[in-house]
Amino acid sequence: MTNWFALISGGLFSGILAGFLGIGGGTVLVPLQIALGYPPLQSVATSSLAIIITAISGTVQNWRMGYINLQKVLFLGLPAIITSQIGVYLANHISNRISLIAFGCLLLLNIYLVEIRKKLSKNHPTPQPFLNPILARILTGGAAGLLAGLFGVGGGVIMVPLQILLLAETIKVAIQTSLGVIIITAISATLGHYLSGNILFLEGIVLGIGGLIGAQISTRFLPKLPDSVVSFAFKTFLAMMSIYMFWQGFRKI
Repeated sequence: MTNWFALISGGLFSGILAGFLGIGGGTVLVPLQIALGYPPLQSVATSSLAIIITAISGTVQNWRMGYINLQKVLFLGLPAIITSQIGVYLANHISNRISLIAFGCLLLLNIYLVEIRKKLSKNHPTPQPFLNPILARILTGGAAGLLAGLFGVGGGVIMVPLQILLLAETIKVAIQTSLGVIIITAISATLGHYLSGNILFLEGIVLGIGGLIGAQISTRFLPKLPDSVVSFAFKTFLAMMSIYMFWQGFRKI
C-alpha cells in the first residue's frame, strides 16, 4: 500500500510539473520508481506510458483554453517519432551510471540555453529565430524524441529551452507546445519499450492517473503567472534534478 500511495503521489506531482514546466514528468517518475525498488530500465519504460496520460490531460486543457497550435506540435513531433526509437535502442544497451550522469549534464546544459536566450532577448527585444525554422524544428523535435526513448522523459527538458533559443518562442508558448509534442514522443517511446517487454502496465496507469489530475490543476494556473516566475521555476527544477542525477550516477561507480 505504501508503494501504491507513493506512485499516485508521484504521478500527481509529475502532472503538476508537466503543466507548469512543459515536461512529461519522467524526471520525477523514473527516480521515484527506482527508489521504490523497480529496475531502472523498467522504470524508464513505465514512465513513458504514464507520460502519455499526463500529456494528453494537460494538452486537452490547453486546447480548450485556446493555447495549442497544432501545426507547431506536429512539426516538432514528426522527427521525434524516429529518434525516440533510437533512444529506446540505446536505453537497452548503455549502463545505468552513464545514462544518469549524462542526463545530469543535459539538465545543466538546458539552464545555459535558457540564459543564452535571455541575453539575446536583451540585445534584440523582438525575438529572432536562431536557425532556419525547419532545421530548428527537426533538431528540437529530434532531441526530444531521443530523450523520451533513452531516459523515459517526455523530452520537454530539452524541447522548452530549444524552442526559446532556436525558434524565438516565449517560455509559456514553448511549455504549451512542448506538452502537446510530448504525447507523440511518449507514444513512440512506449511502443518501442512495449516491443522490448520493458513496461509495467499497472504501475504506469496508476502513475498516469495521478499525472492526469496534476496536469489539470497546473495548466489552469500557468497563463496567470508572470514569465519571470515560470522561467525561475523551470531553471530551479533543472538544477535540483541535475544534482540528484549526478548523485545517483556516482553512487553506482
